Amino acid sequence: MALPIDMKDKVALVTGAASGLGRATAIKLAKAGASLVIVDVNAEALAETAGLLGGAEVLVHVANLADPAACKNAVAAAVTRFGRLDALCNIAGIIKFANSHEMDQELYLLTIAINLNAPFFLSQAAIPHLLETNGAIVNCASSAALIGEAYAAAYCASKAGIVNMTKAMAMEYVKQPIRINAVAPGGMMTNIANGMTMPEGVDYELIKRFSGLRGLVEVDDVADLITMLASPAGRSYHGACISIDAGITAG
Repeated sequence: MALPIDMKDKVALVTGAASGLGRATAIKLAKAGASLVIVDVNAEALAETAGLLGGAEVLVHVANLADPAACKNAVAAAVTRFGRLDALCNIAGIIKFANSHEMDQELYLLTIAINLNAPFFLSQAAIPHLLETNGAIVNCASSAALIGEAYAAAYCASKAGIVNMTKAMAMEYVKQPIRINAVAPGGMMTNIANGMTMPEGVDYELIKRFSGLRGLVEVDDVADLITMLASPAGRSYHGACISIDAGITAG
């Protein structure tokens, strides 16, 4: 039986919405009836996403989420435009593979800023509004949060942080009307995947250890899960991190 996903009269903010999983999630939420605030640093691609949202009301908000102030401003823009916020979907993310002893400091700090700091500061700004609407936060973790992946120390650290941040916030607000969850996808064919490069001399036997035997995960499947958790249909989920990785972390 299909879950009744109804986001009519609700407002969702989706980061990383210019492409990939963020775009797919925005489209799913729009089809479920939500008004959308779509956020990304890529203005041109973000406008393309807006054109795919059918008749949904949409606010396009261009922002560099590595800046904590930009996170706060994105939430403020959403509430100013729509007067409420019902769901925050923290999907924006980056991955840079490198030998740990050679990783550029700026790339490390950027990875942490986008993947971990931004979801915190967005949540910090959004929680007061989500408490008013019995709303939800959905964070995008990764299978890399649950297993070690060679050449991805910064990414693994950021995604493991997301999982425990989700659980910590869930416990903090367990007596209040808000739901906070995470999803942990395996590898997907997105712009992040398309742009990945490996450092010279990598040991591909190590790479195979975190490559799924069943292939890549479908982006739409992950977007469906995020949409469910962001909606009232996810009412029984709180503090969960749901793996959707085609068995990568099974053993």
